[in-house]
Amino acid sequence: MTADSDSRTIIALGLEGSANKLGVGIVKHVYPDGIPADAELRPEMIELANVRDTYNPPPGEGFLPRDVAAHHRSTIIDLLHQAMEEAQITHKDLDCICYTKGPGMGAPLQAVALVARTLAQLWEIPLVGTNHCVGHVEMGRAITGADNPIVLYVSGGNTQVIAYSQQTYRIFGETLDIAIGNCLDRFARVLKLPNDPSPGYNIEQYAKRGTKYIELPYTVKGMDVSFSGILSFIERIAKNEPEKYAPEDLCYSLQETMFAMLVEITERAMAHIGSREVMVVGGVGCNVRLQEMMGQMAKERGGKVFATDMRYCIDNGVMIAQAGALAFARGFSTPIEDSWVTQRFRTDQVHVEWRT
Repeated sequence: MTADSDSRTIIALGLEGSANKLGVGIVKHVYPDGIPADAELRPEMIELANVRDTYNPPPGEGFLPRDVAAHHRSTIIDLLHQAMEEAQITHKDLDCICYTKGPGMGAPLQAVALVARTLAQLWEIPLVGTNHCVGHVEMGRAITGADNPIVLYVSGGNTQVIAYSQQTYRIFGETLDIAIGNCLDRFARVLKLPNDPSPGYNIEQYAKRGTKYIELPYTVKGMDVSFSGILSFIERIAKNEPEKYAPEDLCYSLQETMFAMLVEITERAMAHIGSREVMVVGGVGCNVRLQEMMGQMAKERGGKVFATDMRYCIDNGVMIAQAGALAFARGFSTPIEDSWVTQRFRTDQVHVEWRT
């Protein structure tokens, strides 16, 4: 942390590897008038680097934690060098090292945390364990400029409707079983779709060519959703009646049904807190059709949808640096003895001290 008169600057390195995306990002936060003691932190955020590499198994196969961890171990040093060169800084310029503490896949989380822990001790720089979900939310807020939106967080491992209150991102609704991204990924494997650039993206392209809607189970329970029954049903008809149902129509129907479920619970959350803003984050948030459906609902309510592109909605290191730098500015750091990782780290377990 540097000072010029009353100004403050924080440069943070972020390491993300909770799933098959490995990201290294560097952000610079500038507080022209210093860090306020009692107000919400709103620094000028300057992105210095955002590099990423993806582990892609063959079509029809999922990724195993041990294989993903091996990818991360073999790739992270090269990505780190690339990010530092892109940012045109050295480790001496860093104020903190932020890493994903959870949630995520155990072996990949451990592989990245080991590197973060090692760098923190080698370079004698504070370590900041960061919640993956909060990273998505804070990156979305920084990029879109959304003030206090209802957040729809949709990814391969999480499906949550979130609203902020009293320094906590509170979960209004969530999946009762599998995440929406996991559902899409698993159906892509049934169709033997490529994993590059992602199974969900390839399902989206198939869905654009679909013309016939096939009725699928629609499971909304209060503010929560369930996707396992939809997946079982569509897997069965895709395997048992391939001549009857075109893959494009199956993908189209799957998207329309699941996205309608998400729109329903998001609209209910908006009505409950009186919000007119929706922010969509997470890897599935890149889906243009989801953004369209959410946008139509918000427009009917006199509201607006905020979303990011693939640079930020897909897992990346910048989002970890962003959330970690905000926590660091409030004096938070993670002692080495507490720098473990956890596969279960809920969004509402984080004390969001940088907001009022």
